[in-house]
Amino acid sequence: MTAAARPVLVVAEQLDAAADMVVDQLNQRDVPVMRFDVAQFPQQLTLTGTHLPQEPGWTGIIDDRRRTARLEDVRAVYWRRPARPQIADTVPEPYATWAKNQADAAILNLLAALPGVPWLNNPHADRIAAHKPQQLVAATRCGMTVPRSIITNSPEAARAFAKDVDGPLICKPILGGRLDVGAERRLMVATHRVDPADFDDSICTTAHYFQEDIPKAYEVRLIAVGGHIFGGKLTTTSEAAGTDWRTDYDHIEYDTVDVPGYTATAVRRFLAYYGIAFGAFDFAVTPTGRWVFFENNPAGTWGWVENRTGLPIAAAHAKYLMGATT
Repeated sequence: MTAAARPVLVVAEQLDAAADMVVDQLNQRDVPVMRFDVAQFPQQLTLTGTHLPQEPGWTGIIDDRRRTARLEDVRAVYWRRPARPQIADTVPEPYATWAKNQADAAILNLLAALPGVPWLNNPHADRIAAHKPQQLVAATRCGMTVPRSIITNSPEAARAFAKDVDGPLICKPILGGRLDVGAERRLMVATHRVDPADFDDSICTTAHYFQEDIPKAYEVRLIAVGGHIFGGKLTTTSEAAGTDWRTDYDHIEYDTVDVPGYTATAVRRFLAYYGIAFGAFDFAVTPTGRWVFFENNPAGTWGWVENRTGLPIAAAHAKYLMGATT
């Protein structure tokens, strides 16, 4: 099979705007695409992989009843936050959970074992790259500036940190996700400002992640895809948006920003450190022009950045999946 005829697997939920944008770019380049969600497996998706002694990799098929791709022909994999496998209701517990874990491991690990196939991003690397405390260490090693931070369940340690910072503080989740408050309601736990005068024994109840509150001229959602770096500029016009722009989209002004060479170099080092090709980085730019790294989401959203700014992020995804890195 010629390189041009080899398919790209797009593994994403059915309603995912970023995946739609990447598929459109691949279609424009006449690259065959097989898109599916892991939630289709094993009930609507068939996977068969065979490995024989002395063979370089796995062979077989993945079939969703409309399209079929041969594993040995897969050109690249775009793994975009798919759902987990869905097991038939006829399978009782605890066997249903066991079956779900087996299906999850099979489809991910079999695809990950395909030799020489580029990923955006391999979830095995994503899991490690998503750890926020370790990100600060990696970012520092790669040449970025990071905020002073503490993770603690000690009120005394939190008060001592606040005294050392001697300025505004914020508190943020260590692990992303939403809070299930019942009745099908889920709330985002946002970054918020805290007053050290309020620190009390409630800090003992769990780990808390405190940081110095960095002064911001504006913020940047920096998208890195392969060798491409895109800067989406976010200027906030409310206190809520200035603390966590996800809480007040109505008070954000969007633009593009040139990423300094030293920051772009540090970002590329960061990606190489984790062995990933994509990242959605959050930076603050201070009134003096200093870029401060907050965190990187290796499966972060970016469709809204392209839609608001016109930056060709989806095209960069397509080029990478086709084998072009610059």
